[in-house]
Amino acid sequence: MNAPQFPNDLVRDVAKRRTFAIVSHPDAGKTTLTEKLLLYGGAIQMAGTVKARKSSRHATSDWMEVEKQRGISVTSSVMQFEYAGNTINLLDTPGHQDFSEDTYRVLTVVDAAVMVIDAAKGVEERTIKLLEVCRLRSTPIITFVNKMDREVRSPVALLEEIESVLKIDCAPITWPIGMGKSFRGVFHLLNDRLMRFAPGEERRSDDTEMIEGLANPQLDALYPDEVGALRSDIELIRGASSPFDLEMFLAGMQTPVFFGSGINNFGVQEILQALVEWAPPPQPRDGTARIVHPAEAGFSGFVFKIQANMDPKHRDRIAFVRVCSGRYQPGIKVEHLRLGREMKIGSALTFMANERVASEDAVAGDIIGIHNHGQLQIGDTLTSGDVLQFKGIPYFAPELFREARPRDPFKAKQLQKGLQELGEEGAIQVMERAGTNTLLLGAVGPLQFEIVAQRLQTEYKVDAIYDTTDIQTARWLTFPDELTRRNFEREQAARMAKDVDDNSVFLSPNKYTLQVTMERWPKVEFRTTREHGQRIAS
Repeated sequence: MNAPQFPNDLVRDVAKRRTFAIVSHPDAGKTTLTEKLLLYGGAIQMAGTVKARKSSRHATSDWMEVEKQRGISVTSSVMQFEYAGNTINLLDTPGHQDFSEDTYRVLTVVDAAVMVIDAAKGVEERTIKLLEVCRLRSTPIITFVNKMDREVRSPVALLEEIESVLKIDCAPITWPIGMGKSFRGVFHLLNDRLMRFAPGEERRSDDTEMIEGLANPQLDALYPDEVGALRSDIELIRGASSPFDLEMFLAGMQTPVFFGSGINNFGVQEILQALVEWAPPPQPRDGTARIVHPAEAGFSGFVFKIQANMDPKHRDRIAFVRVCSGRYQPGIKVEHLRLGREMKIGSALTFMANERVASEDAVAGDIIGIHNHGQLQIGDTLTSGDVLQFKGIPYFAPELFREARPRDPFKAKQLQKGLQELGEEGAIQVMERAGTNTLLLGAVGPLQFEIVAQRLQTEYKVDAIYDTTDIQTARWLTFPDELTRRNFEREQAARMAKDVDDNSVFLSPNKYTLQVTMERWPKVEFRTTREHGQRIAS
């Protein structure tokens, strides 16, 4: 059987794409690393790092007002730039655990990830959870051990912890000499040279002094107290650790490890170089009906994020689409498979955080933004005609609940509209209780309520009251037949709700009530997850 032939221009352009996310525990330095990668990529001229709440400078990738005030990332930003002849698509993810669903969505989009580890704290809880998600898709991981300019843990102990806790083989690429005030730089094991460290936020790669060879007498002259330990460490590491294996890395079984200091721009360019040289270009994807190759001519893509009001002046809503195959060009006509109708994409956008420009061309791996007037939802698949369905990301059953009502009764419609849009973009889960007009908000963590309240005020001009409820848990329901559905909903009327996709939801005040109800109705399926945009068949 002959191998399929793909257009040469698509094969060439797809091969130049690198699409990756940066993941870490909060405060490990993820947003700083994001900015420094953009600095090296020439996408920005000066890094705007988070300094303090009152600072006028803030992270380029943190465009929401609340992010600037608190110095945290709660949305996913998309940033595209050119580097070394390649098109880099960098997706920054929320650092706060309350926004884990947004991060999970991003991890379905990328072909690789950079994991940032705080060298003083080692592997932390959020990192463990994110690596579990990456492992489900065998996503290749590059590790950056950050903050070596501070007093930190032993590099050997950090590698051992990464291997034992995250269950992934480590291959050191650079190795530090000293730490904190005595941090002198890193030795590159593959290039056999030492890169001297000089603190300074705006220092660029061309300022880094290189010393060739571990036996170089210049090392003895510069670092008489440290060079012996460095040579001993390098000999130990080369003998005891696994050498870098590209195939194991691409299979998600081995992670190359780099040491550095993001705030000082040190070790950052090596990460970019590793992404260009080692990270995979866009890969074939499961379209349910068949495997979709990124260089095939037919266009396909899926919506993984919806963001309202990125530009407050225009009150717009943007659907973020990962292109999976073919080529986007202005005016392209696609099939919206969930709605079963043709849709014209007159003009799409490409992103640099909240800055956006018209996209004239996009191929697999690229992220385009489509102006959304309610027709697109997370999980929707767009194609040039093929009946495909790229797998979506699940909603998780919320654990915290509030009832929302407008402080001004005349703004009830504005509140409903605002919550519906925020629910559709995944910022919060919104349900309407049966038989009432009560809007119930469900969240994984309490910060989600705070963000939603602020966005309702600033973007929709609605001041709402958020009352506590007796609800502690929720489950999506699947019924075996219509009669069972009617009987269940009649008996449990006070505990029923509908979500934004009109799915039936059972609300329970405690786990005991949930358990008793499940035992009474053994043929009803009580589900803890559902896919975005999915209408659960009942």
